[in-house]
This record gives sequence, structure tokens and C-alpha cells, in this order.
Amino acid sequence: MKRFSLLFVIFPLCTLAANADSIEAQGFWTRYSKTPRYISVDSTMAAKQQARAQRPVQFLYDVDFTTYFDNREYHAPYQIPQTIFNFRLSPEVGVRLLDRAGGVHDLVAGVSYTQRLGGNWRDVQFDPIAYYQFRYRGFSVALGAIPYTKRISPMPDWLLYDSIAYMHPNIQGAYMSYHDERGFVELMCDWRGAQTDIRREMFRVMLNGQYQYKWLQVGGLAHLNHKAGFAKTYEPVMDDINANAFVGTDLTRYTPLDSLAIRVGYIFGWQRDRATNDNFYNHGALIEVYANWWFLGVKNTLYVGDNLQPLRPRNAYVCLGDPFYQSRLYNRADLFIYLYRSEFVDCYFSWNMHYDTYRLQHQQQVIVRFELEPLMRSLAQPTAKQTYMRALFDK
Repeated sequence: MKRFSLLFVIFPLCTLAANADSIEAQGFWTRYSKTPRYISVDSTMAAKQQARAQRPVQFLYDVDFTTYFDNREYHAPYQIPQTIFNFRLSPEVGVRLLDRAGGVHDLVAGVSYTQRLGGNWRDVQFDPIAYYQFRYRGFSVALGAIPYTKRISPMPDWLLYDSIAYMHPNIQGAYMSYHDERGFVELMCDWRGAQTDIRREMFRVMLNGQYQYKWLQVGGLAHLNHKAGFAKTYEPVMDDINANAFVGTDLTRYTPLDSLAIRVGYIFGWQRDRATNDNFYNHGALIEVYANWWFLGVKNTLYVGDNLQPLRPRNAYVCLGDPFYQSRLYNRADLFIYLYRSEFVDCYFSWNMHYDTYRLQHQQQVIVRFELEPLMRSLAQPTAKQTYMRALFDK
């Protein structure tokens, strides 16, 4: 089903044509199809695509393009007002091998080209993509520089600030996952900094998972972010350690909405500065609500508890989450409109209101994402139930 809003004419960058349908997004926010449709394609083309998928050696190619406009009207001591307007182009090519046991081996190479609009070549950032991935019966392991979009669930805001997500597109190290109809588990090691005279040694490790039984969801995560110093210049070693457990429910099938989900969690944090032997222990409660109907949606996150980033004033590299989580009370309400959605294009406008102990602040985002691979997959399986592509930040 194609879904449009009146704002479509305001943003001409969203005039990408596609055929659309319903969604079953991976991760916590599961969206159920109310009226499934099917894409009609030429049967000869579909037969060729299916035959190609059975070959023992296959050529792979994909293109991911993301444009994001982010205007922040912030007035907090730990935030700055700014406008971020960039695009990122990520072409990939590779080869796929099918072994006799049913395993799938992918070897992929590419690059992410990020350009700040209004800038020049000095503002360009290139991030190489190169990884080997093995998949077998729901199990997957990848080694190398792997796009974050390969994760089953998105990183939560309190662990990954959107400013960092824009400019850090790849997991640099290893990623493992297992999923079936009951849930998933995934392990990530992102080696963010190789120690040199001008670069700190930094890495993060995260284990997370979720189990679902009917309408009930339980899960959690364990996370370590480590920051060391330079090769020749001393700098204190710091750690940010977190644990989170949650219970949630997906009520979508019991309502006329396209999506309705609620999650309540507990966060425990331990930050330490090894140079001074300072230890900070913090905890808090996190309540999340997601609702979506037609092309309208709302996502509300409420945090009540201690400052989750006590070491940020000493060194920001040890705290990668949204700086708003330094507040003991923080509520974020995202009101968003899907300007266009399909299985390979997602465009939305989001008005985000942030309330902390100081004042109400707001942010506007227009984000467009295009990916070629879902389109090719739909051509290979024309009668399969079609899904929406997951948007940036899982909206």
C-alpha cells in the first residue's frame, strides 16, 4: 500500500518512485501488516532472479543512500544548537558462495562516502566497507568493517548519540547474531580506534537479545565502552559499563493501529577513571512507547534516574550516548510523518521535543534512505509478503 502525506510536495527529495506494502521490522518495534499486498512483476524476470539465487557462486551488489537534515534548537548546558545536513552514499560489491551443507559465505567490499552539504572536498569522509560473513540456519558471523544497518536491533539513544551515528556508519571488528521466530541475540565488537601517536585506543563491546512469547517481550543488553590513551602521550584510561533489562508488550494485533508497543526497562551503569580510581554507580528507569497509524507515528521515551554520563566532562570519548541522559529527568517525544515508504525507500519528517530539568527544547529531522537490495529481493520473490524498509533510528 502506498502511503503519502500532504507534506510530500514540500520535500521534493522524497519523489522517489516505488511500490510499497506493510512492515514487520526487526527489533523491539514490530509492525504488523493489516492489508498485505503483492508486487506484480514479469514472471520471466522473477524466474531468472530465482534461478540466479540457486547458483553456487553469485555476484552481489548493493547501494545504500541516506540524506539527513537535522536542525537542533537546543538550550541546555550539555547540548549545542546546530544544523546537520549531510548525505552518505555506500556502494558495495561482492561474491556469494553456497556450500553443500547449506551455509552461505559472502565476501563484500565497498565504501561509505559522507559529504557535508554546503562544504567542499575537505569536508568529505570516506569509510571503507570490507567484511566476510557466514550464515547458516539463523546463525550469522561477520568480520571486518560491517555496516551498522546489518544489526537486527538499533542502538538505543542512551548508548549511541545520533550525531555519532551519522558519521560512524560501520562496526569495525566483529558481529555475530542468531535469530528465529522466538527472538534473537547479537554480539558486537566495534574497535573504534587503533592506537597511534594521534589516535586513542578505543573499542566497545555489546551483547543484547530479546525473546518473544505471544504479546510478551523480555530482553536486555550488556555494554562496555573502553577508552585508552595515545601511543606516546599519556591519557587516563576510562570505562563505561552498562546493563539493561526490559519487559515489553506488543499490542498491535489487538488494536486498529498499525503498531502499538510498550517497553519498561532498568539501566545500571558503572563508570570508572583508572587514573584517579574514581568509580561512579548510577541507575534509572526507562519507559518507551511506540505507536503508528497509517502515515502518522509517535515515539516517546522517558528516563528517570541518575546521570548516566558522569565522566563526559572529563572526556567525551568515553560517553557515546545522547548528552541529554546527563539529566536526572528526561523525556523525548518524537512526532513523525512518513512522507513516503516502500520496501526500498523510506522518507520521514520528525519533530522531536526534548524536556529535561531546564526547559522544553525541540529538533526537526528530514531523513531519506534508499537501498537497492530489498528491491532486488522482491523481484526474486514476487509472491512473498512485502515489508517496509527499516528507517534510520528505527522509526
